[in-house]
Amino acid sequence: MDLLRFATAGSVDDGKSTLIGRLLLDSKSIFEDQLEAVEATSRTKGYDYTDLALLTDGLRSEREQGITIDVAYRYFATPKRKFIIADTPGHVQYTRNMVTGASTADLGLVLVDARQGLTEQSRRHAVILSLLRVRHLVLAVNKMDLVDFDRATFERIRDEFAAFTARLNVPDLTVIPISALQGDNVVTRSENMPWYDGSSLLHHLENVHIAADRELRDVRFPVQYVVRPKSDEYHDYRGYAGQVASGVLKPGDEVMVLPSGLTSRIAGIDLFDREIEEAYPPMSVVVRLEDDLDVSRGDMICRPHNQPDQSQDVDAMVCWMTKEPLRPRQKLAIKHTTRSARAVVKDVQYRLDINTLHRDADTHELGLNEIGRVRLRTTQQLLTDPYEQNRVTGSFILIDEATGVTVGAGMIN
Repeated sequence: MDLLRFATAGSVDDGKSTLIGRLLLDSKSIFEDQLEAVEATSRTKGYDYTDLALLTDGLRSEREQGITIDVAYRYFATPKRKFIIADTPGHVQYTRNMVTGASTADLGLVLVDARQGLTEQSRRHAVILSLLRVRHLVLAVNKMDLVDFDRATFERIRDEFAAFTARLNVPDLTVIPISALQGDNVVTRSENMPWYDGSSLLHHLENVHIAADRELRDVRFPVQYVVRPKSDEYHDYRGYAGQVASGVLKPGDEVMVLPSGLTSRIAGIDLFDREIEEAYPPMSVVVRLEDDLDVSRGDMICRPHNQPDQSQDVDAMVCWMTKEPLRPRQKLAIKHTTRSARAVVKDVQYRLDINTLHRDADTHELGLNEIGRVRLRTTQQLLTDPYEQNRVTGSFILIDEATGVTVGAGMIN
C-alpha cells in the first residue's frame, strides 16, 4: 500500500496529541489494553473524559506538564493507505525537534485553536514547513465545539492563514474545521457543521496525491556499501547497495559513477533474494554494473548527461540545534547522503526572522533554534542538488566532532 508521512505542528495546547489519539482511536488502530490504561490514567487525574493525548505523550515530563517535548512517531493504517505520524512540539525552544519531525514529511498538519486564531507559533511552523519543502499543508481549525461551531470564526481564520501562506511556497493548502476531543470531522463528517462541504481529515489524508511529489527524472543513487560475498557460490558477485534518492534505474541503463566520472551500464538490480526490473525511490536495492569499476561508499551513480553539482563550496539554509552558537571559522563534520567530510564555516550571511520573514544581515552567528543562510567550505567535493529540487541530495547534517552530536540541519540553495 501507499505510505503517507505527515507531521503535526502548531502552538502549545492546540490539541495536536489529542488529534492523533482521536485518529488512532476512531480508525481502530490501538489495542484495548492501551485504551484501558489511558482511561484509567484519565480517571486518576479526575478528568470526566478520556485524555487521548496520553497515547502519544509518553515521556514523564510530557505527562506532568501536559505538553509535547520530543517527536513522537505513531503508525497506523486504513484499507487505503499506511501512515507514519510525527507528533512535533509546539514550544519555541523545541523548534529543532519540529524540524527533525517534518524533514521527511509528505504533508504538514498545522493546528490552531478556534478561540485563539493564528498565533506566532502557527505562522512559525508554516514557514518551517515551507522551508522544508513540504508540498501539502492542512490547517485544522480545532476546538470548534468551544466556539459553538461558528462558521464566521472558521472562515476568518481560514482567510487569514491563506493570506499568510500566499507569501510562502505552499503548492497545496486545505483547511478543515474539527473537534479532536469529540471527533467532529476527524474520521467522519460532522453533523454539527452542516455549512462545511469538504471532506473529513482522515478522508483527505487517505486521498491526497503524493506520487507526483517524487523526483523521478534525475537519477541519484548514493552508494552506501559494496557487497562482495565470501561464499564460493557468489565468488564473482559485486554489487553496490543503497537507497534510491530519485529517478528510475533499469537494467541496461547507461550510468556514470561520481566523482570518478567512469561510465558503465546496469547489469542487474537485486532486491533481497530476487532480481527486479526497475528501482525507484525510496527503494533500497543492490545495483550491479557490467564493468568492474572502483566504486566505494560515498560515491553516486547517476546519468552521464544529468549529473549533480560537484563542489566544495556549500550555500545553504541551516537550522542550528545546540546552545553554542554557529560562528564563522567554526570547524564541523558534515554528512551528506552517504558521504562524510569536514567543513569550515566561511560566513553567516543572514538570520531569518521566522515570524516576519525579515532577513537580519547584521547578525553573523546563529543561536539555538535559529535559521539562517550559511556558506561552508568542505574538505572534499559533495555531490549535491538544490533542496527544492531534491530533498535527499539537497540536505545535510552538521556534527560536532568532539561529541558526535548533530548540531545543525542544512538545506542547500
